[in-house]
Amino acid sequence: MRVIEAADVHRVLELPALIEALRTAFGGRAGMPPRLMYRLDEGRSHDVFALLPAWADDVVGVKAFTYLPDNAGRGEEVLHANILLFDRRSGEPLALVEGRSVTFWRTAAMTALAADYLARRDAARLLVCGTGNLAPYLALAHAAVRPIREIAIWGRNPEKAARVVEELRRVRADLDIGVAGDVEAAARHADVICCATASRTPIILGEWVGPGTHASVIGNHERDARECDTELVVKSRVYVDSRANVLNEAGEILIPISEGRFRETEIAGELAELCTGTVAGRAGDDEITLFKSVGTALADLAAARLVAQRV
Repeated sequence: MRVIEAADVHRVLELPALIEALRTAFGGRAGMPPRLMYRLDEGRSHDVFALLPAWADDVVGVKAFTYLPDNAGRGEEVLHANILLFDRRSGEPLALVEGRSVTFWRTAAMTALAADYLARRDAARLLVCGTGNLAPYLALAHAAVRPIREIAIWGRNPEKAARVVEELRRVRADLDIGVAGDVEAAARHADVICCATASRTPIILGEWVGPGTHASVIGNHERDARECDTELVVKSRVYVDSRANVLNEAGEILIPISEGRFRETEIAGELAELCTGTVAGRAGDDEITLFKSVGTALADLAAARLVAQRV
């Protein structure tokens, strides 16, 4: 069995190929039971240990990860993960792939894949809320599926936002990339909004989001937290990566349901249904669309398989 480290993941992955690998995986035959989330020290912390199993015709995989948000205050990594792949025919272990790096790549690629079905074809202005490791991947992934010309990075710490901007400028000097000082103004200006923060209260308000905008909220996986308010959910056509996972973990959807302002049946579809054409994506240029993701095992499986094929 091969052990594939993060350096090899970053060396062999590229966003256009990964986005297409995810499109194929979500559009094909696969098994993906609900992921198993275990709260460590229930009631005393938000520490999580999780297992995400999935399988396709040729490979079986499981990602195991720990998420310890208090690590950030100690200067330690918040997320650690590994993905174990098995041959579907023989059951033989094939590879152990460093999962933290895969998580960055697949999360950005999956979010951009959803945007490929839900954002306007002419979407050119992107707002990324969040300044963590994922932010540059999200910006570049959206630029791979839409004619993005402007990218604004917003975060509570302007210095961190400036560092993300500088990193992106080194890769895409052809784009207008800058720090967003006012998140409301940036949201009103954007064609696509992507939130990947640790905020427990809304970053984006529905009143700021105009017709034709596509928004993704992907940073939160807590039932009592959310990155957008109820108003945005109510005024949007809502899609999710996985109904089972989102309805178990995502405050963005669960809180409006508890308020009686949104119903589970109003979720328009899952990412797999978009990829197979079972449900339609954007219906018109004035429609507001919302994609809520908490992460799926199938995306991990597809990304890790692509890595293993290329290393």
